[in-house]
Amino acid sequence: MSWSSVSRTTRDGRRVVVKRTTYDARLEADGLQALANAGALVPDVIEADTERLVIEEVSGPERWEELGRSLAHCHSCSADAFGYTIDNVLGPLPQSNTWDQSWSNFYAEQRLGPHLDVLPTDLADRIRSAIDTGAMTALLDRGQPPPLVHGDLWSGNVVSGRSFIDPAVHYADRELDPAFAAVFGGIPARMWSAYEEVWPFDPGWEERRPALQLYHLLVHVRLFGGGYEGMVADRLDELGW
Repeated sequence: MSWSSVSRTTRDGRRVVVKRTTYDARLEADGLQALANAGALVPDVIEADTERLVIEEVSGPERWEELGRSLAHCHSCSADAFGYTIDNVLGPLPQSNTWDQSWSNFYAEQRLGPHLDVLPTDLADRIRSAIDTGAMTALLDRGQPPPLVHGDLWSGNVVSGRSFIDPAVHYADRELDPAFAAVFGGIPARMWSAYEEVWPFDPGWEERRPALQLYHLLVHVRLFGGGYEGMVADRLDELGW
């Protein structure tokens, strides 16, 4: 399954990457600019329209530690509620970002809820039960601020250990980014060590991580099929839900 194609060319003597998309590429450009404004390391956006994004080509030595510190600084930029100024996309899928004062409510209604229909009934009911009984609220809500997150952070969305790309930005729990990144691995521990030099993770992050990974996994079930259902079940087992 492909929802974009990438080519490289030269523009005004500058090497650029041209990404053609099946979704509105201006949403991705908006996310990259938001991350840049918040201090994260991203490529410069040169041009964007409904079907094409042009960004600078990333090259040079890896800078994982600098990436980690830049992400921590990005996470220090927060809003008054969870959500974002516009709806955008995660991969090719629409992502709702209606403002909500409650993180657990935002996560349940706008992240998990739209994808429960792709799960077998027993797995979907386990998630609904965690929501309805308050177990999800008890786990996820701790008075945290709503910082700006990348929203789709995994190794494939880090270019050459130098820049973040392909964001699905919104104001969320900052633990969402490292939780997503841990699903498939590939990001060196030294990036997270550098992150924690700036802003250590909050106590209990290990217990919350499986819940925050559910959104990423539900998206994978929708896009790629039932092979990811076992990973959803594993996270629910780990949570005791």
